[in-house]
Amino acid sequence: METIQVNTSQHVDIDYPLAGLGERIAARLVDLAIFFGLAILFFFFGSISGITNTPAILYTLIILYSAAYIFYTLVCEIFMNGQTLGKRVMKIRVISVNGAQPTMGQYFIRWVFRLVDFVLTGQVLGLILIAISDKKQRIGDIVAGTTVIKTVPHTTFEHIALQPVEEAYTPVFSNIEQLTDRDVELIHEVISTYYKTQNPDLIYSMASRVGKHLSITPPPEMNQLDFLTTVVKDYKQLTSKVD
Repeated sequence: METIQVNTSQHVDIDYPLAGLGERIAARLVDLAIFFGLAILFFFFGSISGITNTPAILYTLIILYSAAYIFYTLVCEIFMNGQTLGKRVMKIRVISVNGAQPTMGQYFIRWVFRLVDFVLTGQVLGLILIAISDKKQRIGDIVAGTTVIKTVPHTTFEHIALQPVEEAYTPVFSNIEQLTDRDVELIHEVISTYYKTQNPDLIYSMASRVGKHLSITPPPEMNQLDFLTTVVKDYKQLTSKVD
């Protein structure tokens, strides 16, 4: 699976899978279906109300509709965290290749280059580049320094807390109270991402950070993955007693 590394706000690198050609085409089709549906409603209600019989009003509405279609992707990606409605449905979004949130300038550049990737080449160039490039980038992405990833459902503490705690379980480590719910959410997210990507560097990095934070050295027989899993179980046991 092709991935890109994203640095979280807690300064932990997590690999996110890149969105493939299929997801990006499907997202675009959803966006086109939305505008197609709006066009049908526009002409239906326009003909019933008689608005379309007035040339000035008709041309004004057509201009507004065309402007909405042209600027739709740019505006949505800027104000919807790198997503259009289609991308949100397909659970994909635009990010910088360094893992950061794209700037308005980057969104603008990749939007401008839609003209080259899709309009002037009949959709062919952009689709070919997305299919064959290492980071699934069209020309607009390459120039803007962006790509599109699959969004991984974010772990919340409620998801972790809902997992049953063994009644007879005895916590292994003693400094777990130094952790916060968000710390444990991130540990759980790293573990989940590891099982999806099989990238051991995630586990090594997180285990090192947690060990330093808690001043804990795992016993020799416990590997880093077991250490993180045990920390999560200890925290769940601690919080279940507090509740």
